[in-house]
Amino acid sequence: MNIFQDWPEPIVRVQSLSESNLRAIPNRYVKPLSQRPNLPSHNPRTTTIPIIDLGGLYTEDITLQTKTLDDISKACREWGFFQVVNHGMSPQLMDRAKETWREFFHLPMELKNMHANSPKTYEGYGSRLGVEKGAILDWSDYYYLHYSPSSLRDYTKWPSLPLHCRDILEDYCKEMVNLCENLMKILSRNLGLEENKLQNAFGGKEESGGCLRVNYYPKCPQPELTLGLSPHSDPGGLTILLPDEQVAGLQVRGSDDAWITVEPTPHAFIVNIGDQIQMLSNSIYKSIEHRVVVSPAKERLSLAFFYNPKGNVPIEPLKELVTLETPALYTTTTYDQYRQFIRTQGPRSKSHIEELKSPR
Repeated sequence: MNIFQDWPEPIVRVQSLSESNLRAIPNRYVKPLSQRPNLPSHNPRTTTIPIIDLGGLYTEDITLQTKTLDDISKACREWGFFQVVNHGMSPQLMDRAKETWREFFHLPMELKNMHANSPKTYEGYGSRLGVEKGAILDWSDYYYLHYSPSSLRDYTKWPSLPLHCRDILEDYCKEMVNLCENLMKILSRNLGLEENKLQNAFGGKEESGGCLRVNYYPKCPQPELTLGLSPHSDPGGLTILLPDEQVAGLQVRGSDDAWITVEPTPHAFIVNIGDQIQMLSNSIYKSIEHRVVVSPAKERLSLAFFYNPKGNVPIEPLKELVTLETPALYTTTTYDQYRQFIRTQGPRSKSHIEELKSPR
């Protein structure tokens, strides 16, 4: 369990800072030189990460089915990120979910603060990750909530405004779980495993965790000095991101270490592999470092749905993937133990998964 009951210092809402029309950002948000995005002098490469039409899986064309599976497999092994279209969620629900959350972040501060979170469970309205006093912070606010398993779903922690937001949230999260369950089967099959293998390694459908983090990145007067979200790989299993189509901000670390800006495809989701699936797959699938840059002119909003193993299930490379030639690369952990790192230290590149590598 998390031992931290409260934040180490008073919480400052980044949105309040942004709306106060300050010209310089407070020192708390200024990154060390080596971590700054250097936006004016160096425009990172903009690329389209693989776009995969999931409709190809549900056709009678066997050649197209095979190609779609191969494309997903290649994306998981080489990129760790891919976009999906024809994923099953209506464009209307995607748009309504984003619009509802935009309305929430535009509510008066006193209404939002009724949902203020603590590091005990992180559920609610927050403005920092990690509990280190004096840490350099990211230029973002967020809302975090649990959806599944149902035993962790607490509607009192969900916002009550704007009107109908809980209904829209419920519909959105339900469809997210369906998409994640389908993707888990595909990822298992592409590893040469029985299709429920990864799901069972998560503790089974009924026990797997689903939670939503809505990221709000206010306008920033000095975007070259800070980040909306520091470099990290996702600690969980699978992440499905609904990005802001108007403002690009997500950057992925390429194989040559350069940061690549992801251009969102309309009404596509961005899927990325998390650390738990990297460990279960014995590093066949890669969980890739990413970060978020901010804009001087526009706010940005995204919805990240995290699909995770049950907290106390042992996570280690699946025995079917461990051979003499490919020994287990990681020691055993649990997701509860693993996520304590990011919840106390904040986002720290890929340092935590590196610590779990087996001694060679």
